[in-house]
Amino acid sequence: MLTLQVLDGEFTIHRLSPDSAIPPQVLASDFFTASKTPDELSIVCRSGIEVASEKSSSGWACLKVLGPLDFSLTGILSGIAGALAGAGISIFAVSTYDTDYILVNSDKLEAATRALAAAGY
Repeated sequence: MLTLQVLDGEFTIHRLSPDSAIPPQVLASDFFTASKTPDELSIVCRSGIEVASEKSSSGWACLKVLGPLDFSLTGILSGIAGALAGAGISIFAVSTYDTDYILVNSDKLEAATRALAAAGY
C-alpha cells in the first residue's frame, strides 16, 4: 500500500481570472501548484502567502503520496478518494509528474488520517 505524508502548515486554494499572472510571491514559495484554463487560473499555495484572488478557500491540510509514482499505476486517487468519501471527507486533488497531493479541510485532518489508516495507507 502507498504511504502518505502530511505536509506542514495550512494551504489556501485561490481562483483568479484566466488572464491573471501567477504572483511573484507564489513563484518564490517552496510549494505551489497552478492550473490555467480558458475559464480560470487556480493556485494552491501556503496560506501565509498573500494573493489578490477573486475567490479563495483557506484552512486546507495537504497529504502527499510518497513517490515517485509510475504512470502505469492505476486507481491511486480513486482509492484515497474512496476511503475519504466513505468517511464523509471531501478533497481537492492535485497531481504532478511524480506524485499526487490530496487536500482536506484542516478540521478534518485527524478523521482523514484515521480513515486512510483504516484503509491500509
